[in-house]
Amino acid sequence: MKKIMTCAAALSVGATMAMADMTNGEITVVVLTDMSSSYSDTSGRGSVAGAELAVEDFAREHPDIKVRVLNADHQNKADIGVLKAREMIDTQGADVFVDISNSAVSLAVQSIARDADRAVIHVGSATAAIFGEACSPTGAMWLYDTDSLSEGLGRAIIAEGGDSWFFISADYAFGKAMEASMTRILGEMGGTVKGAVRHPINNTDYSSFVLQAQESGAKVVGFFNASGDTVNSLKAAGEFGLAQQGQKMAAPLFYIQSAKAVGPELAQGLQYMAGYYWDRDEPSRAFAKRFSEKMGGGVPSEAHAGTYSATLHYLRAAAEAQTDSGKAVMAKMKEMPVDDFFAPGAMVRADGRLQNDMYLVEVKSPSEITGEWDILKVIRTMPAKEILVPLEKSKCPLVTN
Repeated sequence: MKKIMTCAAALSVGATMAMADMTNGEITVVVLTDMSSSYSDTSGRGSVAGAELAVEDFAREHPDIKVRVLNADHQNKADIGVLKAREMIDTQGADVFVDISNSAVSLAVQSIARDADRAVIHVGSATAAIFGEACSPTGAMWLYDTDSLSEGLGRAIIAEGGDSWFFISADYAFGKAMEASMTRILGEMGGTVKGAVRHPINNTDYSSFVLQAQESGAKVVGFFNASGDTVNSLKAAGEFGLAQQGQKMAAPLFYIQSAKAVGPELAQGLQYMAGYYWDRDEPSRAFAKRFSEKMGGGVPSEAHAGTYSATLHYLRAAAEAQTDSGKAVMAKMKEMPVDDFFAPGAMVRADGRLQNDMYLVEVKSPSEITGEWDILKVIRTMPAKEILVPLEKSKCPLVTN
């Protein structure tokens, strides 16, 4: 059925409700995401598809529980994200928000969800504050964060001699948090920051930023942005020949869609941290096949796969808790291991962070590529215990208090 506002569709399953304390007699999942801007390729419609696939699987387990999936476009603006979240709660009975894929929007919506006792599961957003000082008893962090990205990729590059960096960062929560995390790690490992510049989201001209990075003499240029901004800044770096002059490119937050957009000629050899790769194993390939059939082609990004996982785990926890209270369902989510291809057996910590492994991947050279999406190779698995900040160091009041 069609919805007004920014809701694109509603997917309903089941006919009767077997839950003791369910508002409106159904569960309403809202994919709050970027449907029209720079992150729409790596989140957007694909994240909606991920949530819908999760509902299909949940329906086979609980055919008596009614679930619908709605979506809303926050346009990468915190004020619009807050407005849409409130609208969805007040007019659609939203029970859980998933994806988001923008740190500033996540931080704003987390507060709204907490006050309304709604769950929110951040998938494509990355600032560690979400499960740190701004944590919530109704919030969870599902894919990556600025600290784990820095710990995994940063330490690997620094250990190989990349001990001086120049930062080209997005001027919002994620970019600033990445700068802080990488600066800390460089300090701990005896490295230096040669300089830093910040750019607005959806920037179009990166020439001056890339030239400053080139002139800095830094061994590594870190692109602390995402999706379209990363693609455009890497293309600019290629045009100015930074890699040919010996500077290494590092993009902690990168996606297979971005690698394809940049092209293997420019992106080859670039390493980054991924929470999911479609061709890593048979369960990952099986999900990618379902996703491609639903979307009419392409492969899922890690945010698309993560949204599937987050939605399915929430629904299973809600069924176990027999309520849609955000606080109660989140507590149940922390008791249950994740059971899917994305993070098999992983647990959600007291601060809301999913303890999922990640993978150090590298973009293949043109000669290594055998198919349209045969773009990456997995270098090694990065266990959660190696890359996540330990719980005892958490800044989350749920833990420290």
